[in-house]
Amino acid sequence: MKRATSLAGLTVTTAVAVACAVVPATLVATRGEPSRAPGLSAPAAASARWVHTWSAMPQLTEPGNMPPAPFTGTDRVLDHTTLRQTVHLSLGGERIRLRFSNAFGGTSLPITGVSVALPAGGRAGVSAVVPGSSRTVTFGGQPGIEIPKGAQAVSDPLDLDVPPGGNLTVTLYLERGQASTDITSHPGSRTTSYLVDGNHLDDQELTGATPVDHWYFLSGVETLARRPASATVLLGDSLTDGRGSTTNGNDRWPDQLLTRLQADRGTAGVALVNEAAGGNRVLRDGLGPNVLARLDRDVLATSGVDRLLVFEGVNDIGTAEATPAAMRQITAELVGAYRQIVARAHAQGIRVYGATLTPLTGHAYDDPDGLRESARQAVNRWIRTSGTFDAVVDFDATVRDPQDPRRLLPAYDTGDHLHLNPAGYRALAQAVPLGLFRGQPR
Repeated sequence: MKRATSLAGLTVTTAVAVACAVVPATLVATRGEPSRAPGLSAPAAASARWVHTWSAMPQLTEPGNMPPAPFTGTDRVLDHTTLRQTVHLSLGGERIRLRFSNAFGGTSLPITGVSVALPAGGRAGVSAVVPGSSRTVTFGGQPGIEIPKGAQAVSDPLDLDVPPGGNLTVTLYLERGQASTDITSHPGSRTTSYLVDGNHLDDQELTGATPVDHWYFLSGVETLARRPASATVLLGDSLTDGRGSTTNGNDRWPDQLLTRLQADRGTAGVALVNEAAGGNRVLRDGLGPNVLARLDRDVLATSGVDRLLVFEGVNDIGTAEATPAAMRQITAELVGAYRQIVARAHAQGIRVYGATLTPLTGHAYDDPDGLRESARQAVNRWIRTSGTFDAVVDFDATVRDPQDPRRLLPAYDTGDHLHLNPAGYRALAQAVPLGLFRGQPR
């Protein structure tokens, strides 16, 4: 039994190529994988590699984002509970594997069983699955796994034909739950998950389930893809995580950019991996670890990554003290951090694109003297002109109001003067040139 308690005109600037050498990176297939994936000839199988097709940035779950009662107890979470979640994939394929994170768990995470299936109607955020599509997930041949505190686990490969740009249902059963109220999740899922008492791993429909708009424990899906398939990581905050987008609508700007990529034969093999979280910052911890701290985990360790787009920094500016000295300091620190990100990514053969920061005037971050707006403009000038990034995408020029460039275009504004609605996110997606994703960057 559970113990219950109670972010018009589209302007793109291509930067001068970085002078430093790009060091090639070699991705090696995991030992013990089958020599040939289903449907692949021997030469094709030899060139196949694991590529992330979906991801969510793990973070410590805040009290307001914990599973609802009765699924959170005084000292245990999701006891004797089935959790069903849907995720929006980039690349399709015939063989996949899953990643689960216990990065912020207070104890080990005992997962009793996992299954995957195709969601009913192919839709996001539904509790029903397509009859006959369910597959059992194993770990070293076993049905479950206990993930140590701070660790992650990768499942065995499994055969499931998933379409590009499609949705996937992942169902977990935790017989004993997790014996802590510190758990790992991604609150900004913008996708509905479902909780129900008992073991319902293979149920076609979760009758009477409790809906919750968060993801828990699931941190990645990989597909065994033929080259030249690759992944591009999108590093950002709530503007990339999708605040202002439609729940279960998959209309964040990364989702809408993915639609463009898949409609073009030259870019259809590019996965977009969204490693963003609301409230996240480049320099200091906010909601989740700062970018410099999480770069290795969320970018450099991502399977198949060869490109990175950085669109983050407004939270650093917005939370710094509104004084001239503090704004000079935060501008210098952000410039230094961007240089560090580029240097570390280039060392792994990853091309790095920088996106300008979008307006904040009128938001709570704004200050009467416009000091934070001046810092944002200074950071954007550096992004556009320094030549540090391999290319620059001018998101600021895309969504600002031509009549008042300090502000968002009203048609794109959710009303808080910082976050974008789906039309604004569509404008961002349209602003990214597909040429950035063609060819092999290293």
